[in-house]
Amino acid sequence: LLKPALARGELRVVAATTWAEYKKYFEKDAALTRRFQLVQVAEPGIDSATAMLRAIAPAMSRHHGVQILESAIHAAVNLSSRYIAGRQLPDKSVSLLDTACARVAVSQSHHPKEIEDINALLSNLHTEREALQKEGQHDQRLATLALRETELLADLAHLRPLWEQQKSLVQQLQQSRDESAIAAWRRELAELHEAHALVFECVDATCIADVVSGWTGVPLGRMVEKQQQQLGELLHRLEQRVIGQRHALSTIATQVRISRANLNDPLKPTGVYMLAGSSGIGKTETALVLADLLYGGEQSLVTINMSEYQEAHSVSGLKGSPPGYVGYGQGGVLTEAVKRNPYSVVLLDEVEKAHPDVMELFYQVFDKGMIEDAEGQLINFRNTLIIMTSNLASAKITAACAEGETSPEALCTLIRPEFEHVFRPALMGRVTLIPYLPLQPKTLAQIIRLKLDRICQRYHAASNGEVQLSYSESVVSWVAELCQVMQSGARDIDQALNRHILPLLTDTLLQDEKPVRGGLKIGVSKDKLVTWRAHDKS
Repeated sequence: LLKPALARGELRVVAATTWAEYKKYFEKDAALTRRFQLVQVAEPGIDSATAMLRAIAPAMSRHHGVQILESAIHAAVNLSSRYIAGRQLPDKSVSLLDTACARVAVSQSHHPKEIEDINALLSNLHTEREALQKEGQHDQRLATLALRETELLADLAHLRPLWEQQKSLVQQLQQSRDESAIAAWRRELAELHEAHALVFECVDATCIADVVSGWTGVPLGRMVEKQQQQLGELLHRLEQRVIGQRHALSTIATQVRISRANLNDPLKPTGVYMLAGSSGIGKTETALVLADLLYGGEQSLVTINMSEYQEAHSVSGLKGSPPGYVGYGQGGVLTEAVKRNPYSVVLLDEVEKAHPDVMELFYQVFDKGMIEDAEGQLINFRNTLIIMTSNLASAKITAACAEGETSPEALCTLIRPEFEHVFRPALMGRVTLIPYLPLQPKTLAQIIRLKLDRICQRYHAASNGEVQLSYSESVVSWVAELCQVMQSGARDIDQALNRHILPLLTDTLLQDEKPVRGGLKIGVSKDKLVTWRAHDKS
């Protein structure tokens, strides 16, 4: 229908489409293609996108009924360009500014989320308490609920006056025309925001940064000061969960701090590390802890078992099957995971077992922070932390440490030839090799205490807070001795606990008679059998 009218000049049409749809539908029809003049529209730059956003800001301000500052416009463009992948300017900056305006408008007319959450929790506590009181057999749980209710009411008593003061100040700022009074009220509002920001006068750069933080998990805006404090304590927090690997953790923590200070190469991932050492000494645990501390939880860890990619053709499993093959369009394990969560830790486990051709896939990731999947889409790895683990040269590391050589630089020099024999020099030149030291008896005892403490916490929760579990130092020594016989690192601790400790604790929870109110204590008898005994706190 369109072709004759277009050919005779009776119809004037401006068509808009993407390159993918143009190639799929238009380019195949040569006659239709001739009827149109192709105009390529590239993504605008920062300056052009800022001008576009500035042009629509007045309409957006009228729609939401809030004031938009110039700093918010610049922040929307710059932060969306830096932190939001998979979308283009000006679309993502417009969406970002619109969301920030909506949040400011809602803060001026509704209860803040923090207060609503506390009210919801209090309602749930009241419902549970009424149900337990009818049964009459849950004194310990009722006491716990009463304590929790007291804490929530204290939080509410702190937040509600703060919210009312901020709301009153914002209303005065919107109604007043006295410049001196406005300046004083704004200073007072800023002081209240330092305690807790609940109501906002206008959309500024900090509001934009808060929205980006909520979308991506990256600490910006009001989270920056808290994150700076956390980064300063990053090494200490890592050492609390990964025991006995200070040099390795220090190297990684330093690079993370450089990246968060925006001093690293913006075209590369946050870091690329090869963790070398024997099994069960903390390599995988390091990745888990980093995902938890940096990106808010272990759900931000993308784990790829490289032993599943021992054939050259298995690379399609990582980035997707090519056109014409089974699985095309479903995406790859690696590319889809990073596409959904671009702020994550990527763990390539047992990387020495992968085919060399599979490892070539990562060259561009390590160099440019980008990779093209099977469908031609660019996947951004620049906000990921990539960790590879390997058991290569673990015997050399163990032997060197047994002889007293624990210098990280000397160990790297010792094991690098073996890695370069397995991995191509092009790969080794792109990664940071970090040796992990064998666990010493003192370190092993610390890990055992850490895991036993977690079991005590789980037992306390499983008993509904009625039983407090503890253990003697003889248990630590007994488990450590068993692990030294098994010689598989910290994984032996889990096996020993699962095989000897947990079955005994399970029996105490599932038995008909309740244990002594004072709690339980785990000990070891003379014949090395793990036992437990009731004890009274008095």
